[in-house]
Order: sequence, then structure tokens, then C-alpha cells
Amino acid sequence: MEYIIIAIVVLLLLILISCIKIVPQAQAYVMERLGAYQGTWSVGFHFKVPFLDKVARKVNLKEQVADFPPQPVITKDNVTMRIDTVVFYQITDPKLFTYGVERPMMAIENLTATTLRNIIGDLELDQTLTSRETINTKMRAALDIATDPWGIKVNRVELKNIIPPAEIQNAMEKQMKAERERREAVTRAEGEKKANILVAEGEKESAILRAEAEKQSAILRAEAQKERMIREAEGQAEAILKVQQANADGIRMIKEAGADEAVLKMKSLEAFEKVADGQATTILLPSELQGIASMATAFKEVTK
Repeated sequence: MEYIIIAIVVLLLLILISCIKIVPQAQAYVMERLGAYQGTWSVGFHFKVPFLDKVARKVNLKEQVADFPPQPVITKDNVTMRIDTVVFYQITDPKLFTYGVERPMMAIENLTATTLRNIIGDLELDQTLTSRETINTKMRAALDIATDPWGIKVNRVELKNIIPPAEIQNAMEKQMKAERERREAVTRAEGEKKANILVAEGEKESAILRAEAEKQSAILRAEAQKERMIREAEGQAEAILKVQQANADGIRMIKEAGADEAVLKMKSLEAFEKVADGQATTILLPSELQGIASMATAFKEVTK
């Protein structure tokens, strides 16, 4: 009997311990009582009624990522391509998530595929390849509205890969190659143009420098010639001044020596001789000088 009581006590303790539940962070427990929704347990310590309550679902409240496989889609210009998407979502209402839809992830995957087909069907190939941001925004808005009754919030949708057909890829590669070659040719032409401009500018600057040097050289030559002419003029002026000074000194010396009028007239004759210098054929003499000449002739005869 004692063993039976001990066994019953131990069983009761185990049942009580099993009824104690601790909900960890970022999780929620959806509870049912007798098969009906009883409540949602948040983080903390909880106790359930034995044999009546049960945990219907443990819900993760963290943001989660769903990577869906590539889906075939057709563009507006009838090009078939494959696109795989990545959906970032978060459960906001554990009750709606539990009872709103069966197999929520499959529902989100199918909803993503149909929404993607609808959006790509209105775009051409080039628009599809260059409008990822627009497609992501439209898909996020459509999925967020559709999943709201399921207690799911779609935070972001990204197109992971866009895989066009092989022939389209080859055409795109050829186009990109041609574009790169064109850019290379343009870059080379621009480089040659800049080089020619630099050469022309260098030649222009060289010509300007040569002209400036020639100008400076001409200025220096002109200044040197001017200086030489000034010095020659100063020398000639100084020579004339010395000659005049010598003449003045000679006249002063004659005057100081007491020369009479006859001597002065003889000096005048010497001056006329210098004037003639053997070049003149006719010399006009003043009457006074003619008389002196006659006297000199008579004196010569008497002397003889």
C-alpha cells in the first residue's frame, strides 16, 4: 500500500511538472483547451491545466527568410525566363498564423510565384532586367496585403536571380562586348585628342617663349646700340669741347702775349689756308688781308 501511495505521489509530481511551461524569448505558444483556442502564451512562466490544455503550436516570432526555387515566367515580349525570389517575413499574430491557412509557407511560395508572373507579364525583357527595385516593391506590397489575414507581415522581397534563355544570354554578351569595344574606341579617341591638344599647347607656349626671347634680345641689342651711340656722342661732344677750349686758350695766350694787328691778320691767313686745304679753287680774301699780302711780297723783294 505504501508503494502504491508513493507511486501515485510521484506520478502526480510528474504530471504537475509537465504542466509547467516556460516560453522563451521571441516565441509564442498557441494553447487549446478541449480542442478550442484558449489563448496565446507570451514569454515567461505558465501553467496549464492537466489533461485539458495542450500546446497547439510553438510560433517563432523572429524575422525569417524563405528562399524559393526559380519560377518560369513569360515577359510581355514572349521571352521565357526563370526567376528565383527571397522573401523576408515575420509572424505578427500567432493565432492567425495557426488557424488562418494550412501550410503557410507553401501558400506564400505559390502566392509569390503567381504575383511574380503577373508583374513580369506587364514588362518587356529589358525592363525586367533593369527594374528589379520596382518589381521588388510591387511584390512586397502585394504579398503583404495577401498574407495579412494569415498573421504574417512581408518585410522585403528580393529577386535573387534572373536567368534568361541561352540565346538571349549570348545576344546580351555580344551586345555588351560591342558596347565595351565602343567605349574603348571612344576612350582611345579622347586620349589621342587630349594628347594632340597638349602637344599643340606645348608648341604654342614654345613659340610664345621664343618670340618673347627674341623680343628681349632685340630690346637688349637696341639698348646696347643706344648706349654706344650715347657714348660716341658724348665722346664727340667732349672732343669738340676740348678743341674749342684749346682754341680759346690759344687766343687768350696770343692776347696775353700782346700780338699786334699784323699778327692777328697773319693768323687769319693761316685760317684761310686751312679752310682751302688744297681743295678750293677760288678764295675771296678781305681787302685788309690783300694789303698785308702786298707788304709781304715787297718785304721779300727787299730781303733778296
